[in-house]
Amino acid sequence: MYLKSNPMPSSIFQKQAAKKDVFQIFAEKVRDHKNLESRWAVLQETRVEYFRGKDFVSFLRNHPDLKNILESDRNLEIEDIGDILLRKNLIVRCDRVVKTLRPGKKKLSTWPAHLELFSEQVFSDNDAFFAWTFVNRWPLWQTLLSFFWPVLTIAICLFPVYPHRCKLFILYFCAGLLLLILTLLLLRAFVFGSLWILLGKRVWIFPNILAEEATLKELFQFWPKKDEDERPKWTARLFYTIVAVVVILLLRHHAPDEAARARYQKRVSNIIDDVLEWSPSLALSGMMEKQTVFNATDPDSNVTDGSKTTTEQTAQPEDVEGDIITDEHEVEQPIENSEDTDHQ
Repeated sequence: MYLKSNPMPSSIFQKQAAKKDVFQIFAEKVRDHKNLESRWAVLQETRVEYFRGKDFVSFLRNHPDLKNILESDRNLEIEDIGDILLRKNLIVRCDRVVKTLRPGKKKLSTWPAHLELFSEQVFSDNDAFFAWTFVNRWPLWQTLLSFFWPVLTIAICLFPVYPHRCKLFILYFCAGLLLLILTLLLLRAFVFGSLWILLGKRVWIFPNILAEEATLKELFQFWPKKDEDERPKWTARLFYTIVAVVVILLLRHHAPDEAARARYQKRVSNIIDDVLEWSPSLALSGMMEKQTVFNATDPDSNVTDGSKTTTEQTAQPEDVEGDIITDEHEVEQPIENSEDTDHQ
């Protein structure tokens, strides 16, 4: 007697295969969350995004609702969740490359720029770093931005054909933006140099304005973090003060005079006027004028003959002029001879 097996429907296997791993979804949600602080670093010649173990623990304690994504595993401890993420190769534990204090530093960097793999892939919140191993999906704004860049490139290339008012607006906007950036950078340098020389403090206002990876909030952060480095020596401050004074005096001595500035301003204004006043109609009219002048001339075969006749015609007035001059000399000579005879 044979028992007829009752196989599971194929639809169940398809659903299980299509079902995404809950820990993968959990890792994507955690990575995209704004409250989990992370940085970028170099791991084995590859740029990776990483976070600290203690930040991960405090993040999940403040957002326990994210553990509901794990369904049946939502009651696991945070350390166990971290170990599962390590086993599934969603994260990898790293360690700082530089493990010794640099001269003048009191403690190691909070966010190192270079990492290496840690020997034991176990979750820990004690000075441990973890890098994401999967490629994060692009948000909607990055996708739209990828389509916007080619349009912006074409718009920049079409700048010469814009209307005059549009050109003026773009010119003043770009000039104002460039002036704002230069003013901000000079102000940062002036504040840093003044406080460093006078008080020995390293204060960079807008500390993240030149950062490669920073959020919009971090980018416009005004006041920097507390300076934890050792104060510079008074000899170094005095030396750089003398250097700064000498540089300022040299710049003032070799500054251009009023006439040179006026010439430079006129040259720049002429270049800007040429760019602003150019239009396709003027360019086409200039090309048509050149074409009409070229068509008015003789063909190439008769160009040499025409040049010969013109040279002969130009040579004739010179000969006539030479004859006139010789005749004048001949007329003047008898007059002088007659005057000599009268004196005698």
